[in-house]
Amino acid sequence: MTTSMPWWPRTVTGAAGAAPQTSHTVAGPPGGSGAPPYCGTAAGAGGPATVCGAAYLRFWIVKSLLHANPMVLFVGNPLYVMYLRALGARIGRDVTILSRSVPVCTDLLTIGAGTVIRKDAFFLGYRACAGRIQTGRITLGREVFVGEKTVLDIDTALGDGAQLGHASALYRGQEVPAGERRHGSPAQPTEVDHVRVPPARCGRLRRTTFALTSLVQLYLVYLPLAVGGLYMVCAEVPALHRRLEAGTQGASIATLVLDALLVATVVFFGAVLLGLVALFAASRLLRLAVRPERVYPLYGFPYALHRAVSALTNIRFFTWLFGDSSYIVPYLRGLGYDLSTVEQTGSNFGTEVAHETPFLVKVGSGTMVADGLSVLNAEFSSTSFRVTPVSIGARNFLGNNIAFPAGARTGDNCLLATKVMVPLDGEMRQGVGLLGSPCFEIPRTVERDARFDHLRTGEALRRNLAAKNRYNLRSMALHLLLRWLHTVLLTAFALLTAGLYGTLGHVVVGGYLAFSLLVTTGYYVLVERCIASFRPLRPRLCSIYDPYFWWHERLWKVPEHYLNLFNGTPFKALLWRLMGVRIGRRVFDDGCFITERTLTAIGDDCTLNAGSKIQCHSQEDGTFKSDHTTLGAGVTLGVGAHVHYGVTVGDGAVLAPDSFLMKGEEVPPNARWAGNPAAPTAK
Repeated sequence: MTTSMPWWPRTVTGAAGAAPQTSHTVAGPPGGSGAPPYCGTAAGAGGPATVCGAAYLRFWIVKSLLHANPMVLFVGNPLYVMYLRALGARIGRDVTILSRSVPVCTDLLTIGAGTVIRKDAFFLGYRACAGRIQTGRITLGREVFVGEKTVLDIDTALGDGAQLGHASALYRGQEVPAGERRHGSPAQPTEVDHVRVPPARCGRLRRTTFALTSLVQLYLVYLPLAVGGLYMVCAEVPALHRRLEAGTQGASIATLVLDALLVATVVFFGAVLLGLVALFAASRLLRLAVRPERVYPLYGFPYALHRAVSALTNIRFFTWLFGDSSYIVPYLRGLGYDLSTVEQTGSNFGTEVAHETPFLVKVGSGTMVADGLSVLNAEFSSTSFRVTPVSIGARNFLGNNIAFPAGARTGDNCLLATKVMVPLDGEMRQGVGLLGSPCFEIPRTVERDARFDHLRTGEALRRNLAAKNRYNLRSMALHLLLRWLHTVLLTAFALLTAGLYGTLGHVVVGGYLAFSLLVTTGYYVLVERCIASFRPLRPRLCSIYDPYFWWHERLWKVPEHYLNLFNGTPFKALLWRLMGVRIGRRVFDDGCFITERTLTAIGDDCTLNAGSKIQCHSQEDGTFKSDHTTLGAGVTLGVGAHVHYGVTVGDGAVLAPDSFLMKGEEVPPNARWAGNPAAPTAK
């Protein structure tokens, strides 16, 4: 039996057996309008507390500790399930969790035996809405399957043997009956069976052995190598050894700068070169142990090697470096992608491309892929897995944030819109566009998007591609230089304080981490504003071979990983303002991402949930489009919601979790929109 954690304030409300809820004020909503269904507050809930109050502060501290805990590195391991049990979650036997989205309200989470949760699924147990943090139960029965890129809102449930497909969502109060299958956003009935790999023998002994082996590797291999390697570096590198010796604190500034330049150069460029060697060599050796279409039990040697290949080949630094340029093609080909018939466009792939294994991905000629593609070429049950080839047809265009599964019913010349649910049933789609979740057909292209086709053929293509390649090379060199300079700054401060470690120890380490965060944040904010010449972007409609687009792509290469450290704090809104977002007061941002900062306006008292995104551009085939997006006062974006360009959202409006608000939409004040694509819904 699970009891409430002492750190978690809760009030049980409603009828007997109803889900417990808590509601804490984050930022007061404008006006006095009634709460919508997505933002309803249970009658009788405890009194609200401001964002500066103790209730929300406790919540934020717990959430931050959970995200910082190194146990997150054990996702996909039985140790992670044990960790969630220790936090209060009621989890049965043989549960496999592959999602790195850490549930915060673990005492409200129930997972039955034999359940599988795929990666990139949200099951947080809380959400922010209309200025309040709301919590609710998430209940999964036995042998449940939760697909990739899904959202489970609070107060949702799946019965025994139920399934929720990829790119789908359960809204608050929705329940999938036992044995039934759902897909779509919001979820609706389907006959598709998403568990397509046969079971294998995977008992408690195998799981226990795998968990213990992981701990042994951590404490007897990885940590000694890391600590011993650091000690050897400090002892053998003259610049570091001198700094650690007593009485050397008076070294000159020139010596400090030279030492920092030397150490940073060796560390940064050495890591880049060694990373490429590991990607192209070690991953190819590891793949030999996992054969396509063969069923393997979980938590064995093949499973460990498969996870190693997945981790090695999904390092984001290299897709960030090579993406949005011609050089992403040889990089992915080197990883193992089958791009033998590729037609080079200079924008074949964006900066975010993920896969389970790169050796079973084939992409047809003339296909272009935007950011956020996740190729699902590994299938899982609660006891087994297998890797399966995935083929993306020729002359396709894939929009943002798409999960592409094995067995997809799409062929050549298809347009897959942003956040589309790629179909697994029905006839093979050819020469059409697909939109929504579940998807429906739309025209493959429209006349306005074909105006730049003449720039993508013959001599014009050769000339434009050569010019784009030259520009992209300069962008790559610039950002390598900027990343290296950032490493130099951190190294210089480390050398400056290294001699104090023997006397002050943990104080020095803590101070260095705080300094690193401040320097990293200020540095990359300044870098972005300098690249943009401290001027706002303007709406554009142009070809991908227009020099403006190349400059715009350069902005996407500025790192933004540090922003996640400020989620749920007032500092996140301050950072957006420094980066050019026109943002109001008391905005609560729990993990939103904004692609074009200076094209975005956000009103007072808005609530932006984890995984939400405001994207003020679109790239369809060879055409780039961007425009302003404006959120009025008191707007709420649900978990995983996606807002496109040219959108205006009225005051007090609510966009439900996992919804996709398409380009050019105008949402009236106080309206409630939901779905993919989003449409008005009853209050």
